[in-house]
Amino acid sequence: MDAVRTLRLALLAATTVTAALLTSPAAAAPLDQSAGLGFDLDSATIPDLQQRMDHGRLSSVQLTSAYLSRIRSVDPKIHSVIALNQRATSEAAASDLRRSGHHTLSPLDGIPVLLKDNVDTRSMPTTAGSRALTRTRPAADAHLVDQLRRGGAVILGKVNLSEWANFRSTHSTSGWSGVGGQTNNPYVLDRNPCGSSSGSGAAVAASLAQVAIGTETDGSIVCPSGINDIVGHKPTLGLVSRAGVVPISAEQDTAGPMTRHVIDSAITLSVIQGRDAADPATGAIPSTQPRDYARLLRPDALRGARIGIWRLSGADADVDRVVNDAVATLRARGATTVDVDLPFQDAVNQNEFPALMTEFRRDLNNYLAARPGGPDTLAELIEFNKNDPVELSKFGQEIFELSEAAPRPNDPVYLEQRRVATTSAKRSIDETMARFHLDAIMAPTNSPAWKTDYAAGDAFILGSSTPAAVAGYPNVQVPAGFAGPLPIGVSFFAGRWQDATVLAFAAAFERAQPARRVPQFIPTIG
Repeated sequence: MDAVRTLRLALLAATTVTAALLTSPAAAAPLDQSAGLGFDLDSATIPDLQQRMDHGRLSSVQLTSAYLSRIRSVDPKIHSVIALNQRATSEAAASDLRRSGHHTLSPLDGIPVLLKDNVDTRSMPTTAGSRALTRTRPAADAHLVDQLRRGGAVILGKVNLSEWANFRSTHSTSGWSGVGGQTNNPYVLDRNPCGSSSGSGAAVAASLAQVAIGTETDGSIVCPSGINDIVGHKPTLGLVSRAGVVPISAEQDTAGPMTRHVIDSAITLSVIQGRDAADPATGAIPSTQPRDYARLLRPDALRGARIGIWRLSGADADVDRVVNDAVATLRARGATTVDVDLPFQDAVNQNEFPALMTEFRRDLNNYLAARPGGPDTLAELIEFNKNDPVELSKFGQEIFELSEAAPRPNDPVYLEQRRVATTSAKRSIDETMARFHLDAIMAPTNSPAWKTDYAAGDAFILGSSTPAAVAGYPNVQVPAGFAGPLPIGVSFFAGRWQDATVLAFAAAFERAQPARRVPQFIPTIG
């Protein structure tokens, strides 16, 4: 662990914002949410912050400095941030200059954003959590980073993740990487933050940034969002370009926003979405797709809606209670609820993982080939890990080895696995919504966080991410309740390109049942 800590500190030191910021007195104790700004950062939305900046009561430099101070004072408890952008305050100052001339670029202008460390950046390391990638840097920013910059966002830095987006070992522990060590859950520090966007979830929950970018293949946005009591939106596949994002599978991967408020996710999605010639999937974005999701968030969106309830009941009593409370809220706000069971789940579950193994080798090798300096292939990564003192210290690389030996992309067995997985997932949602005339489906996102345990690995009890993930459909997680100090969320998902619909339902639910609490960084519970 000493080697991990040394490397983590070296990465932070190499990309420090300015010596002045890091040697000034801490602006916030861990439980002080104001960060010296005179208002509560945890509850502030992007529109709140923009209004303050427009009226001269706040600057982007002040906001950025406050978040950097919180990173310095709070992050030692949760270990989420692994690199800082040395130009963050300069980017904030440029935003303030634009604002003074009434030339802001988007509602995200001047807003600090953290990036998951599998999103390419020229100016900071992009490692996917692996020590094998610490000596090279991408040649260009990811397309979504370009979009953020075009919108005026301030890139604060990079956050830890479950190494290789949790696709290395069958016995992995979420939130651990060879580069960043273990990220902790800010609600109870010895509990797991879920993965693979663990650093994104923990950092946003602890108010270390207004927005973080996560990525998901199956559950890696919504699970860490649910377990860390924040909002996470997994967009329709193809809505946000994957160019410059370290891949698992082009058939399921997507990036999306993770925030404390639904409106902030809606604003961020509006900025990062868009067509990109480097990602053919974005060419399918309809011309009718909204460009401003925040304008479509109506307080009465649930009135008259028909919401299917996929309860997944019986696995956890606290989850059952939270779902019952959520259903009562939906009904109180004028929605009709219909209990449903999604069909074809066995077919999805039996075929998804084998298909992903073939796609992982294909897509990762393509990514590595475009990133000079090595390793150049999955096979080389496997050998690197065998010879590294840290990489295999907590768990193995069984998925790497299985993927290297998996059928090739033109193999009929693989092609049938992918066809069955994707078709079954789409049918499970489309046919259920058609049969019951539904506008969306709600399900529990997560069970309470488990203790981080390298011997046992992750202890998932339930999750609802798979149908939307494998289908490539939108899914929004929103805080819904607690089991003691541990958060539980619910997810709203629907058909392809229905991102505006699920965001509107999530926002109306958030307004009707404001369940989010500020984390208290409790060391442990019984």
